[in-house]
Formats: sequence, C-alpha cells, structure tokens
Amino acid sequence: MSETIQDSKFVELTYKVTDRKTGHVLTSVEFPLGYVHGHNEILAPSVHAALEGRSAGDVIEVPIDGNQIFGARDESLVFTDRIENVPEEYRQIGTAILMENDNGQTRSFLVTRLDDETLTVDGNNPLCGREVVFRLEIQTVRDATDEEMQAGGAMAGNVEIDPSRMRPI
Repeated sequence: MSETIQDSKFVELTYKVTDRKTGHVLTSVEFPLGYVHGHNEILAPSVHAALEGRSAGDVIEVPIDGNQIFGARDESLVFTDRIENVPEEYRQIGTAILMENDNGQTRSFLVTRLDDETLTVDGNNPLCGREVVFRLEIQTVRDATDEEMQAGGAMAGNVEIDPSRMRPI
C-alpha cells in the first residue's frame, strides 16, 4: 500500500502553471521539488490542501485565483523611468531587480517594458489578476527524516513594504 500525503511526510513533485484564459504555460518545474508537508508549505495553501491524501503517481489539477493569493494588482508598484537612468545590466525584459526601501525591506521587480526612451518595472507578483491551473505530478511520498523535518520548519511571514521607497540593491 502506498503512503499518502499528510503532515510530516516528505513529498517530491513536479508541476506546471497554466494561464486558464490563454492556455499558455507560465512556469514549469520539471526537476522534483521536495518539501515536508505541513512544515514548509511552499505552494499556495489551496494547493497543499488538494495534495492531502494523495499518493506517488497521482496527477492533480488545482485552479487558483491569483488575486486571492497575492492580492489585487497594485499599480503603485509599476514604475517607468528614462532609459539613461537605468543601469545597462537591467535593460532587458524579464530581468529581475531586487529593490530595497529605506527600512531595509526588499521586493523583487521585473522589467516588463522597454523601448528606446523608457524602461518599466513591475513589483506585482506575475500571477496577480490571473486565474491559473496548477498541474501537479506527485513523484515521492515517504516519512521525512529528522534532518528534513528540521530544514522544513515554518517559513518567515510576509512583510509590509512601502513601494515608494524602493531602490536597487
């Protein structure tokens, strides 16, 4: 009898995230991602809930509303600047720029638009405003080792960030 996903089980899975409206694959993880269930929840809570009771070999699809997980899109997190004010290494669409405000809080911004005169960065999570489907393939379910339990502890909580005070670090 195969083991099922529950608290303190080590789980490895692969997944693909697809935009529900367009059908485009937004991201995929083909190398198995491992975590200790109930200890370091690395995906959305609804995804972890859908994994409960599943076994290695199972394939599930979980619809997700990005607004429920990441909040509504915040246009104050979108900045456009003249290209000459932006360092050369950031002048490519898709480049991630880690920014820090005066309080030491950080947020990742993505370069989303670039032309001859301006560059635009966006600090919203790319899933904001999207409905997506997580397709997960469970590879492994087993008891977690003591070391995995220690490494799989609770993750730090979210921090409130003032986007108007952000600068590259």
